Amino acid sequence: MATGFQFSLWVLLGLLLFFSIRPGAEGGKVLVVPMEGSHWLSMRKVVQELSARGHQAVVLAPDVSVYMKGADFFTLRTYATAYTQEEYHQFMMGHPEMFFEEMHFLKIYFKTITMTKRVSMFFEKSCAELLHNKELIRSLNASSFDVVLTDPIYPCGSLLAEYLSVPAVYFLRFLPCDWDFEGTQSPNPSSYIPRMLTRNSDHMTFLQRVKNILYPLTLKYICDYSLSPYASLASEILQREMSLVDVLSYASVWLFRGDFVMDYPRPIMPNMVFIGGINCAHRKPLSQVCMGSRWSSFFKNFLSSAYMSKNLSKDAYLSFSLILPHFLCGDK
Repeated sequence: MATGFQFSLWVLLGLLLFFSIRPGAEGGKVLVVPMEGSHWLSMRKVVQELSARGHQAVVLAPDVSVYMKGADFFTLRTYATAYTQEEYHQFMMGHPEMFFEEMHFLKIYFKTITMTKRVSMFFEKSCAELLHNKELIRSLNASSFDVVLTDPIYPCGSLLAEYLSVPAVYFLRFLPCDWDFEGTQSPNPSSYIPRMLTRNSDHMTFLQRVKNILYPLTLKYICDYSLSPYASLASEILQREMSLVDVLSYASVWLFRGDFVMDYPRPIMPNMVFIGGINCAHRKPLSQVCMGSRWSSFFKNFLSSAYMSKNLSKDAYLSFSLILPHFLCGDK
């Protein structure tokens, strides 16, 4: 017994000595393939932190962009695209009125299909230009990246990672049409996980569960119709039959910008990590909110009318009535 204890002690001392004289870990090389817009603005802080910890980050972006500009904490590599800055800006910022128009559900549905297909084809064309750029691909191969960090809402990053045979890490909020479930092979029971846009809670009646099963079918059609070109591109590049789920399932780790405080509980797989609040590092105090007496009278009358018409419960009416005086700060 004493001999075994002495052996364990020597092993422990040897490990401590090894780690004490071992040189510090070297930084890795990270290839970042972001998505335009708020997706990149969320990922940018992570890239900055990776750089601060000694990692070398290279951001790969089209030469025409709105938000993806160079910075001192990463190297920006661009590739040529077939559109101009004006065309791209018009494409990204055009037709916002659609989201505020009041129209029939079917009209919204078919407009959504058209718009989603157009956006998908635009970015798929950019992805094809990237993957067919042989000189750039050779350069990326020669750089020997350790990992690809990408947002899977733009599947090109995942496809590029597999093409380069480099592990991929996803950074995302969620994927539409349950592709995050399919890509991770995570269980997805319709009995208690509310589907997107159903407005169901995790406590559903029988009819709500039926709605929870049927409602996503229309979204699934939109997604399959819109993003099918990526599957064709993947099959061409990788020289084997590929589906979009095959492309998405390549990731080694999925980093979800969410948690079960904001989202309903769901089954998860070992390579799914929840990092909710990662973009809340720079907190600022809330500004003072106040209203004048005329606005106060308006809201009091509004609350009374809502309560009398039974559109507002008694508890809610009393709660709002107690809170309202705290927002008074004179006439405005």
